[in-house]
Amino acid sequence: MEKTLVDKIWKAHKVHEVEGAEVIYIDQQFLHEVTSPQAFDGLRNRGRDVFRKHKNLATADHNVPTINQHLPISEPLSRKQVKTLNENCAEFGVELFGLGHEKQGIVHVIGPELGYTKPGMTIVCGDSHTSTHGAFGAIAFGIGTSQVEQVLATQCLVLRKPKNMRITVDGTLQKGVFAKDVILYIISKLGTGGATGHFVEYAGSTIRNLSMEARMTVCNMSIEMGARGGLIAPDDITIDYVKDHFSGDPAVLPEAVQFWRSLTSDPGAVFDTEYHFDAADIEPMVTYGTNPGMGMKVTEAIPNTADAKPLSYMGLNNGDSLLGKKIQHVFIGSCTNSRIEDLRLVADFVKGKRKSDDVQVMIIPGSKRVEKQAREEGLDRIFEDAGFQLREPGCSACLGMNEDKIPSGEYCVSTSNRNFEGRQGPGARTILASPLTAAAAAINGKIVDIRKEL
Repeated sequence: MEKTLVDKIWKAHKVHEVEGAEVIYIDQQFLHEVTSPQAFDGLRNRGRDVFRKHKNLATADHNVPTINQHLPISEPLSRKQVKTLNENCAEFGVELFGLGHEKQGIVHVIGPELGYTKPGMTIVCGDSHTSTHGAFGAIAFGIGTSQVEQVLATQCLVLRKPKNMRITVDGTLQKGVFAKDVILYIISKLGTGGATGHFVEYAGSTIRNLSMEARMTVCNMSIEMGARGGLIAPDDITIDYVKDHFSGDPAVLPEAVQFWRSLTSDPGAVFDTEYHFDAADIEPMVTYGTNPGMGMKVTEAIPNTADAKPLSYMGLNNGDSLLGKKIQHVFIGSCTNSRIEDLRLVADFVKGKRKSDDVQVMIIPGSKRVEKQAREEGLDRIFEDAGFQLREPGCSACLGMNEDKIPSGEYCVSTSNRNFEGRQGPGARTILASPLTAAAAAINGKIVDIRKEL
């Protein structure tokens, strides 16, 4: 029977069947300070140790400040969570890239750049956007705290196999349209529950023409349409990236590459659900509501069918256009759009320009390596001349768990992945967009069609 890529990876990792579910071996678990404390406590209470320490890696990202990281964290809860992570990793012998470490960063950024993420793997983390790693042809998904403990103790999980969905996007993207626009467009069509219970494989010429960093952006937001995760079959672009970031014995690479090339869905594989989209129909996208499914082309008006409650929170009305909408903040960062490719794109656009006096701009690199590379390439000077502030790595204003919050009632054009009520701080109003749309909003002090700015 011909199989999908998800079927193949799942079967290769199945250890046992139990009561309608399956025990699946996990190749790599990533940990951070928010969902790991209770898991380590569970081990401690049961007198258990971490079963395979080298298959677990931790970093501090959610609660870290992005200014003066060499100083003590000022927020008491954030300080306690980061301190607890340090203590737990030391006690249980789990490798940690904490604050001040040259490899520290957002967990879904450092995994690929440090060579931990590879095709054909199963990868988990106590964070919903673990689906990012699926861009490499891996089954990657977020898990809860009790499951984090399961993996620490056994390196396995008891799971029910998700359904298969394939989303095919074909054609050439318009100038000014990027991976973030592609995934926001798809979510606007399927809704926040359109892929519930499925693992999504992205396919088609549009997807194949994306860089690895762009593919990570697409897979990152799979969860926002209810999917368990998303993945893209490995190809030359994947393999070249993995080779460049490979940290193991180079002697095993030829055999590994041969295996990676085999990771495709069979031609006759049947998917439970399929969708097809034309790249020519995708324009720069923005969200207008309080979930990622409430998105529209920047040239469109808010649909008359939009719910009143989210619009009230956002200070908007049915039929409004967001073109020309004044904004107060721009956030460029998060595990969705904080890689060097994103920063280069923004720097190329803002070079020689100056932000609006009414807008505050935060650029948060996804890792210390990204920050270092940006400074080596002189991007920091371009940002400084434009009035943009390049800070230190962390999840930052993606979520209101640290010091980088958006004031109540103010608008932020954000390259992050969620626009829920209070996501960026109590009362904050979030408009999701691509890095280039966000940069153009910063320069103009309002939302514009980036295609007219290029």
